[in-house]
Amino acid sequence: MILTVQVKPGASKTKVVSWRDEGTVVIALAAPPVDGKANRALIVFLSKQLRVAKSLITIKRGQSGRVKHIELPDGTSLDHLTGS
Repeated sequence: MILTVQVKPGASKTKVVSWRDEGTVVIALAAPPVDGKANRALIVFLSKQLRVAKSLITIKRGQSGRVKHIELPDGTSLDHLTGS
């Protein structure tokens, strides 16, 4: 399954900001967009929130952009990925 994520790096706290639609989520990241830190922070955050191993989460598109296509294992529940 592919999840579209719009990231906002450099935030004060890593959290889900909102859902744009059924398949697109906006996530604020505390990590800066330098040397892949924001990408690594995104994978760690998604891993904890979705209860999926980090090794099973892949950024398929958007490595250097703010809009990313994240590949998750089929059947991953997005119920725990809610705004605060």
